[in-house]
Amino acid sequence: MWSSVLIIFLIWYIITKLNIFSDVFIPSPAKTWSTFTDLLVNGYKGNSLLYHLFDSLYRLSSALLLALITAVPLGLLSGYSTKVRAALDPILEFYRPLPPLSYYTLLILWFGIGDLSKVALLFLAAFAPMYIASVSGVKGVLEDRIHSAASLGANKWQTFRYVIFPSCLPEIFTGLRTAVGFAYTTLVASEMVAAVSGIGWLVLDASKYLRSDIMYVGIILMGVTGILLDRVLRIIEARAIPWKGKD
Repeated sequence: MWSSVLIIFLIWYIITKLNIFSDVFIPSPAKTWSTFTDLLVNGYKGNSLLYHLFDSLYRLSSALLLALITAVPLGLLSGYSTKVRAALDPILEFYRPLPPLSYYTLLILWFGIGDLSKVALLFLAAFAPMYIASVSGVKGVLEDRIHSAASLGANKWQTFRYVIFPSCLPEIFTGLRTAVGFAYTTLVASEMVAAVSGIGWLVLDASKYLRSDIMYVGIILMGVTGILLDRVLRIIEARAIPWKGKD
């Protein structure tokens, strides 16, 4: 992993050192680092860099939490009941392929230009992968496990709690990690309209003034934050389902 990162930085350094491209398009690593330290000290457009980062993470975490408490229960229920799945699948399959910006204007009309419309957009981006993963998890439970639990006297609730739900956890965590990726890629779109803070907004605003150094700082910061979020989810997954991969 670190060798790949070092190779990328080496190529980046060589390209800028040889002046293959203008500094406007590809700033040097040294200039990018200098810009990063300047943003840490002086901020951007009246707010600190951490303020922009935490604003984006607040929108992202709010949307993910809402998606988690709605998509997972509905997905488990849909996997358990064909009637519920028949009712929800057409709605999901209709909006899931749509580009986020195609319905973002509707969300702004309904919820205003504040954070609510942005959280709603990220929520819709995160909902689909969590729901699909939950449905897939239930459908993938081996019937032998369910029959074994029933033969031991377990009722439906006990079968769900001790057999079905634990069996679905690997799929649910996979869906959660996928949802984080989808929501993060939608973050820039959510901060395009009527936003004055956030890392996505910072990158877009800097692009208006051809400040590629600030854009690079924002993009790298988003990438590093995304890696850290995924690493945290991996750690939680390893502790929550230590039996994964040991069947």
